Amino acid sequence: MIELMPVIMFIVICLVLMAGFPVALSLGGTAIIFAVIGIQIGIFEEIILRALPSRIFGVMNNDNLIAVPLFIFMGVMLERAKIAEQMLSSMAYLFGRVSGGLAYSVIIVGMLMAASTGIVGATVVTMGLLSLPVMLKHGYDKAMSCGIICASGTLGQIIPPSIVLVLLGDVLSSAYQQAQAAAGVYPPKAISIGDLFMGALIPGLILVIFYIIYVAVRIRLRPQDAPLPETQSIAKVSWQTMVFSLAVPLLLITAVLGSIISGLATPSEAASVGAMGALIIAALQRQLDWARLKEVMQSTTKTSSMVFLILIGASIFSLVFRGYGGDDLIMALFEHLPGGPLGAMLVVMLVMFLLGFILDFIEIVYVVVPIVAPVLLMMGLDPIWLGVMIAINLQTSFLTPPFGFSLFYLRGVAPEAIKTTQIYRGVIPFIFIQLGLLIFLAFFPAITNWLPNIIYR
Repeated sequence: MIELMPVIMFIVICLVLMAGFPVALSLGGTAIIFAVIGIQIGIFEEIILRALPSRIFGVMNNDNLIAVPLFIFMGVMLERAKIAEQMLSSMAYLFGRVSGGLAYSVIIVGMLMAASTGIVGATVVTMGLLSLPVMLKHGYDKAMSCGIICASGTLGQIIPPSIVLVLLGDVLSSAYQQAQAAAGVYPPKAISIGDLFMGALIPGLILVIFYIIYVAVRIRLRPQDAPLPETQSIAKVSWQTMVFSLAVPLLLITAVLGSIISGLATPSEAASVGAMGALIIAALQRQLDWARLKEVMQSTTKTSSMVFLILIGASIFSLVFRGYGGDDLIMALFEHLPGGPLGAMLVVMLVMFLLGFILDFIEIVYVVVPIVAPVLLMMGLDPIWLGVMIAINLQTSFLTPPFGFSLFYLRGVAPEAIKTTQIYRGVIPFIFIQLGLLIFLAFFPAITNWLPNIIYR
């Protein structure tokens, strides 16, 4: 009976989450119910629950997670300051006389928004409101336009500073320490959120290049999908506005990532630089007042509270899962899979991809990754490469119909002329592009470690 309890726990929590119950309460509540049942029938040690206070205090006392509310504040403030609107106008003016110029503008602005906000929902909604009507007005293919907006918006999952990378970095750091302790490695090596930031930077830029290549090839084969707009239809932008709208976000990105790369600041300290920079930009844009600051603070508090409450619930779930021997079960399962570590990695990637149809990325990070990551790392997989692969896989889950969150975000702001099937059809090529990047990194894992090795080793 005890051997099946971890499997039953995992199935039950997936069903509960699919039913729409609050994530944090579902994680903690399910775990406590299973612990009480186990205690009553004599298959769970009550003493294990005494570790709960220290685990919860560990979450509250985790310095790495200070970056979460700061990066959220930075992203929300920049979104309220209408930086994306100005960037899109400037890029559209620069590329307006090029075939497919609007499509390239959306991709590049999506990349810059990802590197300056890291919030997928805000980026997709903003780009959908600003760029989709313009692309449709100029005769762009509806499905292709929707696919470009959704895919560009999800770049915030992989391009640092990303909330996903912050959360993954914290989970993988703990998993890596567990793996080394099990292997008898002392003193244990450490990985940081900064390592994961640097490991994800080049793959993120490669993904942007893949997007641009796909759009260029498609337009070359089907020029009717992106007609060249008339010159007079392109809104003129002054050079002062253009310089400000493009240079300011680049300066902020350089300040945040540059301080991490140079070793001048930890990711949490760099996040404070980003938050202060966002405040200054909003003030320079004359978009900062007490009402807007209050709105941004409330949004930041709500989102941060949700993340931390989920993390506490996941810590309880993880403790009970391990109390039932779930980690030993996963290890035994992986050891019997064909293909060794790579075979196990393939199974994990497939399971995460499928779970992405029904679960949010935060749920996957806190439910699945703590279970499988220690086992995979014990099998010798590189933690930075593993983190980047998981991040890209989670990014793909934002695009997978019918439950991809980017699809919901765009559907909520798209004109009625856009059919849901067109949104689904438009993202399919980008799903294959991201899967192609996963395969590419599987064959060339050194790409993820090259930059961290140069900077931190």
